[in-house]
Amino acid sequence: QAQLVESGGGLVQSGGSLRLSCVASPRIFAISTMAWYRQAPGQRRDMVATISTGGVTDYADSVKGRFTISRDDAKSTMYLQMNNLKAEDTAVYYCIAQSIGGAYVGQGTQVTVAS
Repeated sequence: QAQLVESGGGLVQSGGSLRLSCVASPRIFAISTMAWYRQAPGQRRDMVATISTGGVTDYADSVKGRFTISRDDAKSTMYLQMNNLKAEDTAVYYCIAQSIGGAYVGQGTQVTVAS
């Protein structure tokens, strides 16, 4: 049974927007810092944004001012609003839940930005 399920990826033109969603098991979501990571072909997986259970956020420098991470505790769902997308944002985006009990990783969703 999948603990994290991402959706919302796709193909978009440069300058466009997408919103990613990650639905988590409520048991996991309630105690976890949630994060979005991304991995481009041949590259390592890098942090994009994180949000704590208290709503404190952090962003990679490359996405500050363009991406917004949020969480809806009532829906056990995390979001990533991505605006002004660039070709270099093309990657597989992963939802990650981190707690003292361990980490869970979603299956990933592909984001492709055409220049």
